[in-house]
Order: sequence, then C-alpha cells, then structure tokens
Amino acid sequence: MSKDSKVSSTTQENLKSFNNKQSVSGKVPGRTVGFSVMSTLIIAAAFWMKLQSASNQFLDTALGSLVDVPGFKSDAWYLPEDSLFGFVEIAAGEFIMGSNPALDRLAYENERWSSLQRRGRVELPIYYINRFETTHAQFNAYLAEKNMPNRLSAGNGDLNHPVTNITWPEAVAYAKWLDMKLRSSATTPVALKSMLDNGARVSLPNEAEWEKAARGTDGRVFPWGSQPTSEYANFNSGAPRSVGEVVCSGCANGLSDMAGNVWEMTRSPFQEYPYNSDDDAENLDEDALWIMRGGSFADGLNNIRTAVRGGVDPGVRNATIGFRVVISQL
Repeated sequence: MSKDSKVSSTTQENLKSFNNKQSVSGKVPGRTVGFSVMSTLIIAAAFWMKLQSASNQFLDTALGSLVDVPGFKSDAWYLPEDSLFGFVEIAAGEFIMGSNPALDRLAYENERWSSLQRRGRVELPIYYINRFETTHAQFNAYLAEKNMPNRLSAGNGDLNHPVTNITWPEAVAYAKWLDMKLRSSATTPVALKSMLDNGARVSLPNEAEWEKAARGTDGRVFPWGSQPTSEYANFNSGAPRSVGEVVCSGCANGLSDMAGNVWEMTRSPFQEYPYNSDDDAENLDEDALWIMRGGSFADGLNNIRTAVRGGVDPGVRNATIGFRVVISQL
C-alpha cells in the first residue's frame, strides 16, 4: 500500500470512529461549547484588529517621517525631489552590449554576443530611468494604498534604503501602480506625462535598457569608466546604503548605484545572446528565470560590472535584490 493510501485509509477510519461515537452518545454540542467557540472568535477578531491598527499607525509614522528628509517628495509617492521626479532621459540611439575579454578580463561567457562576435550593437528608442533604486518609502506608499502590511518593523531599517526581500511579481505590481498614479496626477512632469500618453508605461527595465543606462554609449566596464574603484560603488560590504548616499558625477547618465548596493531585477527572461527585445515576450513559463543586473553590496568586483548578467527565480526573496523603474515604450 502506498503512503498516500495509508494516509487516506487512516483518515477514513478516524472519521468512522468519530461518527460512531456521535451515534452511540446521541449528543450534540451544548451551549457551553457554543459559547466557548463564540468567545474565541471574538477574541481572535479583536486581536487581529489590534494588529491592523498598530501596523497602520506605524506605517503612517514611518512614511510621515520622510517629510523631513531632503530630496524626496512626500506628495508624490516619495519619488526624488526634482523636475522629473528622479527620472533621467536616455536618448534614442545605439550602444554597445556584451563583453570583450580583451577589454574586460573579468567577463563571463554568458556576456558573449554570439559564437562569431564578442559584443553587439543595440538600437533603443528614448526612455526614462530613475536615478535611484526604488526605496522602502516608495514601496511602502504603494503597500499603504493597497492596505497591505508594511515591510519595515518599527525602528528597523532606513526608509531611504533600497527595498529588498520582494519577489519579481511584487516589483512588477509596484511599477503598474506607479504607472497609474503618474497617469492620473496633475503634478506629473509634462515630459513624463507626454511619454505615457504616447504609448509608454512604467515598468522594470529590460536588460538592454538597464545596460545602456549603466554604461553609456562608450562601452564602459563600470558606470564610471574602465578602472575598478570602491569610491563610487558599495560592494564587498555587509549591508546596503541609502540611495544617492554617494554621488558619482562621472557615472554614465549621472545614475546612482548601478554598480553594487543591490542587484536590480529586469523584465527580461534569462536567455542567451544576441539580445532581441521580441524574445522578452516569448518562451516564458512558470519556472522562468529573470535577468538581474549590477551586483550587490555582498558581491565582489567581478559582479558589479555593467555587462554582468545574473538570474533570479520570480518567487525569490533576498536581502541583496531590489529594482528600479523606467518609463519605456518597449
């Protein structure tokens, strides 16, 4: 007999025994039992309501504290406080994608363009990418509106740190929510509103958008150039830092933490090069891996290069993985 059969048989015998006892005794639950059950339900409901109230109070306090932090807009979902809500325009045009080991000795094989070619050229239309990784405060604004629990415990964590320990579907859901907010708000910058009105959407970047933003159009090994340094990147360390904590004026497009701090999820499935944006909508299944880019605080130098390609399961939660968003027509 199989294990499942044994379990099924035991369950049936227990049910039969219970029914026989009920039949012999001829008794039904009395008032005392009914009162006990009702009391338990009332106490449980009161406890749940108390937890919800405490959670909401902390959420209000946590988000409210960001009002006094320079650089973020409390009335715009805690996006960066500048004329484009932190979004940076990446001009339309071509860039070099992939790695040549002659120029980058740390290159991995999955960065090779093809059996005949080390690197390739990809043409992208104009898009906008946020200067910073998505923060706890920004993600908590989304959770608060959806009446979902806050991801920070009282006194634990920095609201300006990148949000981590979220799944790929949760990151996608946040992007869709922000898309809706930007479309409906009268405060949305004109340039962003125009993009959205003309077929663009807020989403995770595809991996070509991420790489072009990180390395620019001159094929940089790191966002700041070809030479390694710890001056602009948080790697080989024990924890993430607040977004924008270190300014890298020489980094491609003036973006922050495109190397290190946390890995950043993309909307591209993990597939072999050469890259083709049409592949992003093909051959997807429940077990697909999604590309993540940029390395994290816990990684070494080889994993914070602009061309490095990591993979993440959609259901994984990890303290080293976060994301940033783009406004894209692709």
